[in-house]
Amino acid sequence: MENSKQMRTWLDDMKLDHPLVIAGPCSAETEEQVMRIANELKDTDVNYFRAGIWKPRTRPGMFEGVGALGLKWLQKVKKETGMKTATEVANRAHVELALEHDIDLLWIGARSTVSPFIVQEIADALEGTDKIVLIKNPVNPDLALWLGAVERLYTANIKNLGVIHRGFSTYEKSKYRNIPEWQMAIELQTKFPDLPIINDPSHITGKRDMIFDVSQTALDLNFDGLMIETHYDPDNAWSDAAQQVTPAKLVQIMRDLKIRKETNLEMDYTNNLNNLRAQIDVIDNQVIEILGKRMKISDSIGALKKQKNVAVLQSNRWNAILGNMILEGESKGLSEEFILKMFKAIHQESINHQEKIINF
Repeated sequence: MENSKQMRTWLDDMKLDHPLVIAGPCSAETEEQVMRIANELKDTDVNYFRAGIWKPRTRPGMFEGVGALGLKWLQKVKKETGMKTATEVANRAHVELALEHDIDLLWIGARSTVSPFIVQEIADALEGTDKIVLIKNPVNPDLALWLGAVERLYTANIKNLGVIHRGFSTYEKSKYRNIPEWQMAIELQTKFPDLPIINDPSHITGKRDMIFDVSQTALDLNFDGLMIETHYDPDNAWSDAAQQVTPAKLVQIMRDLKIRKETNLEMDYTNNLNNLRAQIDVIDNQVIEILGKRMKISDSIGALKKQKNVAVLQSNRWNAILGNMILEGESKGLSEEFILKMFKAIHQESINHQEKIINF
């Protein structure tokens, strides 16, 4: 698969003056719930009304969706509001039912993307379709697996493709439900700059009060659109209550987002500069997070040294680290002077942490 301007045709043909917006409830719960949300979204920037019909849950016994019945509700949404519809499919049966009910946009979820067998089954069922098909990143940060899923669909002669960045699962504690790992999305954009990429801030954050900031970062990184879970009563939603916003809040988010438009050469320069700066901001935040994790380990070392009555400073260990980091820095184009300053500062902060614990 090679990058091509034709990858953007389905999106460009929409001639939007704002990012593509896919919104609606995490799960279709009742016909009344679906129709109420759809009617509150119909005169907004929302282009596709989404609703989960089949919900793959981590453990059995949880609400796993209303099933095919919900597809009839989506048909009613299209008929009464004029909005196009979208839902997730995870196997051939889902695909056949979604096509039978004329769903306009299908996406493959993160749990499905991890399995080439599942993706291939879906690709075979969709072969040659003119529907829009989006592929969420796999739950684990594996770019090759993500692109492999896209390639399977591309090989099945599915022309209207795109990807959804919804973050990656981690065992570590984080402010995110799924860590964005923006660099992976940036690398995908670098390889396939014309492949439309949509951001899913709802699943990245897991918290409605963080959705605006993540959405803005995505737009600063030249994402093409947003998928935001929306419910008129988020706190009482049957699934993922904490990450859903009301239709009114969604409208406010879209109003407040800063959306860049390419109008002239100077604007193009500004957009490129802002994009590069946004990439730096992402990496700087990752640096701070990593340093925070490093200092937590230093705290544990301090506690261990206190228990064994061992001195904080271990000169031989420090000299070995410094030497290794200078060599590693050189391989990355970093000067010895910079590495010395940076690691001396890190080392001093580590000593401060350990001394605070030992002297407590």
